[in-house]
Amino acid sequence: MNSNLIHKINGIGEKVNSILFVLLLCFASSVIIASEPIQILKINGNIDFDGLPFEEAWEQIKPFPVVVYIPNFGAEPSEKTEIRMCYNDQFVYLSGRLYDNNPSRIRNTSKQRDDFGGNSDALGIILDSFNDKENGLVFSTTPSGQRTDYSVFNDANAFGGNMPFNMSWNTFWDVKTITNEEGWFVEFRIPISSLRFQNIDGVATMGMIVWRWIPHKNENVTFPGIDPKYGDFAFLKPSKAQEIIFKDIKPKKPIYITPYALAGWEQFNELNNAETSYEEESKPILKFGGDFKYGITSNLTLDVTVNTDFAQVEVDDQQVNLTRYSLFFPEKRQFFQERSSIFSYNLGGPQDIFYSRKIGLHEGEEVQIYGGVRLVGRVGAWDLGFMDMQTAALYGTSELDSNQDSLLLSSENFGVLRMRRQVINENSYVGAIFTSRIGTDGSYNYVYGLDGIFRLFGDDYLDIKWAQSFETDATNKAFSMDPTKIRLSWQRRNDKGFGYTLGISHSGADFNPGIGFEFLDNYKGTWNRLQWGWLPGMESKLQSHKVYLGFRGNKWNESGIIESAAIEPGWTLQTKKLLQGDFKITYGYENVEEEFELSDEVSIPAGQYKYLSTNISLTSPMTRPFFINNIIDVGQFYDGSRFSIMLIPTWKVSSSLNFSIDYQYNNIRFTDRNQQFIAHIGRFKVLYMLSTAFTASAFIQYNSAINTISSNIRLRYNPREGNDLYIVFNEGRNTDLEREIPELPTISNRNILIKYTYTFGL
Repeated sequence: MNSNLIHKINGIGEKVNSILFVLLLCFASSVIIASEPIQILKINGNIDFDGLPFEEAWEQIKPFPVVVYIPNFGAEPSEKTEIRMCYNDQFVYLSGRLYDNNPSRIRNTSKQRDDFGGNSDALGIILDSFNDKENGLVFSTTPSGQRTDYSVFNDANAFGGNMPFNMSWNTFWDVKTITNEEGWFVEFRIPISSLRFQNIDGVATMGMIVWRWIPHKNENVTFPGIDPKYGDFAFLKPSKAQEIIFKDIKPKKPIYITPYALAGWEQFNELNNAETSYEEESKPILKFGGDFKYGITSNLTLDVTVNTDFAQVEVDDQQVNLTRYSLFFPEKRQFFQERSSIFSYNLGGPQDIFYSRKIGLHEGEEVQIYGGVRLVGRVGAWDLGFMDMQTAALYGTSELDSNQDSLLLSSENFGVLRMRRQVINENSYVGAIFTSRIGTDGSYNYVYGLDGIFRLFGDDYLDIKWAQSFETDATNKAFSMDPTKIRLSWQRRNDKGFGYTLGISHSGADFNPGIGFEFLDNYKGTWNRLQWGWLPGMESKLQSHKVYLGFRGNKWNESGIIESAAIEPGWTLQTKKLLQGDFKITYGYENVEEEFELSDEVSIPAGQYKYLSTNISLTSPMTRPFFINNIIDVGQFYDGSRFSIMLIPTWKVSSSLNFSIDYQYNNIRFTDRNQQFIAHIGRFKVLYMLSTAFTASAFIQYNSAINTISSNIRLRYNPREGNDLYIVFNEGRNTDLEREIPELPTISNRNILIKYTYTFGL
C-alpha cells in the first residue's frame, strides 16, 4: 500500500470530525406521525387457559389486522391468522388462531427453552413496556409450547455487529398450544407482576408488535406493518411498534426468594514441589447461596445475590488468536446477562466501558463472589441501572514461587451506575455511566462517561460518547486528553437506497476502563462505510441485497504513525428462501511495532505489511431442518498466506433431537521464513429434549493449538420458571502429553456437580 493511500485513509478521521461538527449545528428533531393508540379490552374473570382460544371472551375481541412483512411486504397473508389480546387484574393474555391449509407442513423442531432459531412455526409478541421506543420484552412460542423470552435493546439495531438481544432475560409466564387438522392454536398468559411499566392515573401506555412465522413458506406476518428496509430485525424494532393502552391496570410488587444448594466432587492434577511429575488430588464441593428479587415499584426492581455461583453455565467456546489483540469471550453467566443492556456503554463491536467478565474471573480462574446487589428500572424520566459486587481475594502459586500459595488478586469491590433518558424526540437519548473497581490493597479505578444518541432527521442518527478514567499511579489529569475516550458516529439506519456510517474515535494513553474491554489503547481511529441497498420486490428471487465500501484506519497518538488501515468493498444478499451471503475483499496495511506469537514456534516479526484477502460467508436457509453456515478467509497474511474455513452444519432432527458441529481450520504459511501454523477447533453439540421441562445436552470441543479436549454434559429439569435441577459433568483432557516436561497428565481436571434452585413467591 503506497504512502499516499495510507495518509488519505488516515486523514478521513479529521475530515469526518469536521463534517460531524457542521451537521450537529444543523440538528433538527424529526416530526413523527403515529397511529392512534389501541385500547386493550379488560375482561372480568379468567380465560380458560387450555390453548384453544374459542371461548366467548375471545369472540368479543377484534383480531389485529396483520400484513406480510416478508417475502412481499404489505401483501395479504397466505394463511388465515387471527391474533387477539386482552387482560384482567392478574394477567395479560395473547391468543393465536393460526390456520394452515396444509397442517402436515407445520414445523416443530424444538422444545428447548429460549430457542431463537427460525426452523419452527412461531407466534410472538414484543412489549415496549415503558414505551421508550428503544427497548422491548419478547415472548414467543412454537407448536411444542416451548417458551422463548428475551429483551431487545438499541431499537433492534445491529450496529457494529452486536446482536441487539439479551437471550438470558427470563420471567414468569405460561403458554398452551394445540395442533390439529386446521392448524395450530395458542394462548399466552403473562402475569402483570412479570412486567415493569409506568402507571399514570391507572393507565399504562406500551408499544406492541405481534408476528407469526411460517417457515415452510418463508413468510412472516406482523401487526403493525413494518417496512423491511430497516434491516433484518425490523419486525422487532420498538420504535415501529403500535401504541396500546391498558386502563385500570394494577401494578404488582412481587417478592421472589431463590435459594440454591450445590454439591459435587472435583478432581485435578497439580505439579509436585520438586516439579518432576503431576499428582492427582480431589475434593468435595458443597455450596449454598441464593437470590432475592423485590419489585420496589411497578417499574423498579431490586435483586440481591449471596455467594453467587455459576456451576450450571456452559463452558466457553475455544478460540484461536491470529491477531495481536486480546480475545473477547461473551458473558454466559445469567445474573450478569439479565437486564445487561441497561448497563451498556458501547465503544464499538464488543468494546464497552462495562464488561461483566472482569467480575469473578481472573486470567481464566474463577474468583469467589461474596454477593452483590442490582437495581434496574425507571425513576421518573430516567432509565436506571445500578450494580455493586464484592469478590474474595484469590490465592495461588505464582511464576516466581510455584511451591507456595501467594496473593494473586486482592478482594475487590465492583460498582456501576448507568442512567439514560429521552430528549428532544422519542428516538433520542442522553445518558451517563460511572464505574468503580476498588481493591483492599488500596488500588482503585474510576471511570465516568457521558453519551447521547440523537435522531436528527429521517433515519439518520448521531452517536456521541465522552469518557475519562482515573486510577492508581496514573497522572489523572481531568482536563487532559490522556485519560479520555471520545467516539463519534453518524449512521443512516436504512437498508434501502443510500446508507452510510461515518465514525471517529480517540483513546488516550492513560484511558483504562477497569471493568471494561478495549482491543487497543492510545490511538486515533476512523471507521466508515458507504452502501446502496435494494429491496427488489415481488417478482425477484432476492429479498434484499446491497453493495458497500468500507474504509478504516488507526494511528498511534504520540508518533502519528499508522497502526493499521484497510479498504473493504463487498456485496451482501438475502434471497426470499432466506439464503444469506456476504462477499468482501480487503486491501489492508499493518504496522507491527513489536513481534507477537501465534504459537511457540511461529511469530510475526516487527515490520510493515500490506495484504490482499477475501472473505466469503454463506448460510443456507435456516428455515429447513438441516442448514449450514460457511465462512472462508483466503489471501495474504502479513508476510505469508492464510487459508481459514469455518463450517457449522446444524440438523434439527425433530422437536426432541438436535445436532450441530462447528469445525474451524486455520493454515498460515510463511514460505520465506519456512514456518507454518496449523490450528483445528472442533465442537460437537447434541441436544435431547424429552419435554419442554427436561433437556439433556453434551458439548465436546477440541483445540489443536493448545492440545486439549474439553467436555461439558448437562441435564436440566425446569418444570417452571425459577425451579431448576442441574446435573453437570465437566472434563478437560490433554492430547499431547509430551509437549512439556514433566509429561502432562491425561486428565487435567474433572468434576460432577448437582445444583438445585427453588423460587418462593411472596
